[in-house]
Amino acid sequence: MPDRKVRVRFAPSPTGPLHIGGVRTALYNYLFAKKHDGDFILRIEDTDKNRYVPGAESYILETFDWCGLPFDEGIIEGGEYGPYRQSERKGVYEQYAVKLVEEGKAYYAFDTPEALEEMRKQQESSGSSLTGYNHQSRKEMRNSLTLPPEAVEQLLDEEAHYVIRIKIPEDEEIHVRDEIRQDLVFQSSTLDDKVIFKSDRLPTYHLANVVDDYLMKITHVIRGEEWLPSLPLHVLLYTFLGWEEDMPAFAHLPLILKPTGKGKLSKRDGEKMGFPVFPLEWMDPETGEVSSGYKQEGYFPEAFINLLVMLGWNPGTAQEIFSLDEMVEAFSLDRVGRSGARFDPDKARWFNHQYLAKKDDQELANEYARILRDKKIEAEPSYIEKVVGLIKERADFVRDFWDQSFFFFQAPQEYDQKIVKKRWKQDSPEILKDLFPILEKTAPWERDVLEKNVKAFIEYKELGMGRVMIPVRLCLVGSGMGPDLFTIMEMIGREGTLDRIKKGIHEIPGEN
Repeated sequence: MPDRKVRVRFAPSPTGPLHIGGVRTALYNYLFAKKHDGDFILRIEDTDKNRYVPGAESYILETFDWCGLPFDEGIIEGGEYGPYRQSERKGVYEQYAVKLVEEGKAYYAFDTPEALEEMRKQQESSGSSLTGYNHQSRKEMRNSLTLPPEAVEQLLDEEAHYVIRIKIPEDEEIHVRDEIRQDLVFQSSTLDDKVIFKSDRLPTYHLANVVDDYLMKITHVIRGEEWLPSLPLHVLLYTFLGWEEDMPAFAHLPLILKPTGKGKLSKRDGEKMGFPVFPLEWMDPETGEVSSGYKQEGYFPEAFINLLVMLGWNPGTAQEIFSLDEMVEAFSLDRVGRSGARFDPDKARWFNHQYLAKKDDQELANEYARILRDKKIEAEPSYIEKVVGLIKERADFVRDFWDQSFFFFQAPQEYDQKIVKKRWKQDSPEILKDLFPILEKTAPWERDVLEKNVKAFIEYKELGMGRVMIPVRLCLVGSGMGPDLFTIMEMIGREGTLDRIKKGIHEIPGEN
């Protein structure tokens, strides 16, 4: 391939919500383009009107807006090689299909659905190892290879129903290099004569994507391994159209596998195990069924991108947390594996935790304030910020903050019965009553002073730390969880601390 500017494309079909595997494909394209100062292009492949789903195209755009992966060219950005929707390029493809027919590299096929079904039945009954419309069966079918030229002309003049099929060579080896899988060899005798132009005067994916990649000067096609079986057909199309010199380099990415490691990750896996497989929430326009999304589940976009980049790519170091700029710097296709990458929901949460822990407390406090307002709780921004700083290391998502910190805003409504049974002793109420006047007189009401006075009380009474601190925590928090107890006491204040201890003394049952 001549030395030219790197141009890659992400070419989804608007047939439903974008799977995280599709987002990862786009991410790898983006990283490769930016690593080589190239262009990242969005092309919408919407020629299959039967599978078109309303809202799917806008979902694609919203996804990449949230992910922070901007396109250099596309349906919104425009560009020199547009239009970027295949449905707006209808007039482009037929000329190439007809050219292939005229050069004997494709042919018109006039077969009825009934004839095709009969062909399949005969192949099954004969036990033939070759099935489908291929170099053998085409000789028995109704097409421009078997009909006289005048009959073909007449059928075309009458606008008879037809498709155009590529004419696969009978016995050739097709050699192609894949950037991930190295040198590949395909036997043409195992391939079907795929339809490249349909009866509705629209191309199939195979012709359209080859023509568009050529016309848009795409240099590298980076896509999922599910397209690997189509690779020899695409290579033949480049060859037949005389575009060998401009054929892009190919790289087929490994699958994202189920958490078990067996089989491709699917929507059903997410539903069964309680994690999203889509970047954004999606509501099926026909059924109204709602599927969860990473954004709505509380993932930060940068964490989502980071977890995706590691599903199939190995940087060659122990580093796991990468900014987008660091990903661009480190990324290379030769570090992408051939084997499928197992998706781990726990690891996904781990990534989000890493980003949450590094976030600015004020930024997180602003998000948490919205949750508090929904609960009709008002607090000073500085107070919320301090709470966030104390508990964010214990959370994976902002949505976890309430469970980790509710006691900073309200007294516990119940007490952890396991802790009560194990650590609330018969004399716990009396110990707390003895501690009460010490706390009443503590001044100033500050963390270090509180710690000093409580520890002096424990030493004077010759009690173990747990005999005092655990019952106090149970009164203030309702369980054994939470950050430093003296910090909690300082933050909820003297009145809040004493009220909760009094409440606990009266409400927590004694040891059985």
